[in-house]
Amino acid sequence: MTITFKPWPGRTLLLCAAVWACATSHATAQPQLPPEVQAALTRAQVPADALAVLVVAAEGQAAPRLSHRADVPVNPASVMKLVTTYAALDLLGPAFVWRTPVWLDGPVEGGVLKGNLVIQGQGDPKLVLERLWLLLRRVQGLGVQRIAGNIVLDRRAFAVPPSDPGEFDGEPLRPYNAAPDALLLNFKAVVMTFTPEANGAVARVQIDPPLAGVQLPTQVPLAKNVACNDYRATLKADFSDPKRIRFAGSYPASCGEKVWPVAYADPASYNARAIEGLWRNMGGRLDGNVVDGVAPSAAPSFELTSPTLMEVIRDINKFSNNVMAQQLFLTLGLPGNAVATPDSARVALRQWWQRRISAQDVPAIDNGSGLSRQTRISAQQLGQLLQVAYASPNMPELMSSLPIVGVDGTLKRSRAGSASAHLKTGSLREVTALAGYVHATSGKRYVLVAIVNHPNAGAVRPALDALVDWAVMDNQGH
Repeated sequence: MTITFKPWPGRTLLLCAAVWACATSHATAQPQLPPEVQAALTRAQVPADALAVLVVAAEGQAAPRLSHRADVPVNPASVMKLVTTYAALDLLGPAFVWRTPVWLDGPVEGGVLKGNLVIQGQGDPKLVLERLWLLLRRVQGLGVQRIAGNIVLDRRAFAVPPSDPGEFDGEPLRPYNAAPDALLLNFKAVVMTFTPEANGAVARVQIDPPLAGVQLPTQVPLAKNVACNDYRATLKADFSDPKRIRFAGSYPASCGEKVWPVAYADPASYNARAIEGLWRNMGGRLDGNVVDGVAPSAAPSFELTSPTLMEVIRDINKFSNNVMAQQLFLTLGLPGNAVATPDSARVALRQWWQRRISAQDVPAIDNGSGLSRQTRISAQQLGQLLQVAYASPNMPELMSSLPIVGVDGTLKRSRAGSASAHLKTGSLREVTALAGYVHATSGKRYVLVAIVNHPNAGAVRPALDALVDWAVMDNQGH
């Protein structure tokens, strides 16, 4: 895959960053937290010194409205995705796409491919089930109904160390713990849909994608007159055997239809099982196996093109998709390297930061997603990035990718004023964060960054909502 970085269009952003740094270092911000924010922190039993905050005009040289521990490096959780996604917009451009080349490595005679079907992964973050179906449908459109050889998967574009999916938080079946892969299929997840039969005794179970060699239940008993509280616990699902998914319990009829995505218990075998299972489900035949290998040097038979980067970052930021963010992060480490590694991606992101944001003040970068205990960045650094982004041609794409308060994404249930801000959320054990743009009643826009690192961080949402509301009301004496 050829990736071309866009040239730096002059000194404008560097001047913006320099002016911002000068203004924030010499100006006097509000010395105390707003009373309503302090009161909410007290109710959450979180001290003020666990909070890092910056509220500053999105453009111009004005002093910050509020700066509290803004220069302290903290764990940002998923607001770190702002760094990865804006860097990608700046380096790759919003119209960038990933390509997945496919080879019919042999002649097709009488519906039989006398050779291998080869698929080369190049980091597509959104090669989901529907698009994998389209890829295989295209193969059938070229006259192939039976593959006499193997299906070969070339996954060499990313070199990622093996990892335990439960290492981070002991939740290996959580989809957000999926590891990046040059050929990331459907986020390595199994999606189960439960649909109660009308006036029936069972709920139908649809499991996608169909996995080769795995026994999948087609129905589960219905539980009548049971509240739909924790239906997952009621099902008593057993995923311990990767070759057999079981339900020892029942499904509450009161739940209606529910969809439950789960990370597959054996991620190393997922690609092979998913591709073979879907190919056979589509009526295709396979004489060989699904194996890892090397793509031919000849031109591919066709390529599957991903959604644009602009569309991808909306998924990453609106819904805080960790594995998509890591796919994007590794993609930044590909130019100039035959293979992307976490180290090459970190080098690329650090060099970009030093060119665009600050030559000296560089955050501690881990995996680009914020799903990390090693990442560190200050509210001031994030604020500086958001101001530079606001002055750039890519500002509309970045802002539109962020959740809208009270409207969508991870902020749909926020109790701050509806549609008052576009903000990225962050949440880990002992970390809660918000960062983005606030639309004030005066018509001005502000950059807001608020990060809490504390054992009670999960209780500070009301304080952050109060901070957003305070930032919005900039023409009423606050």
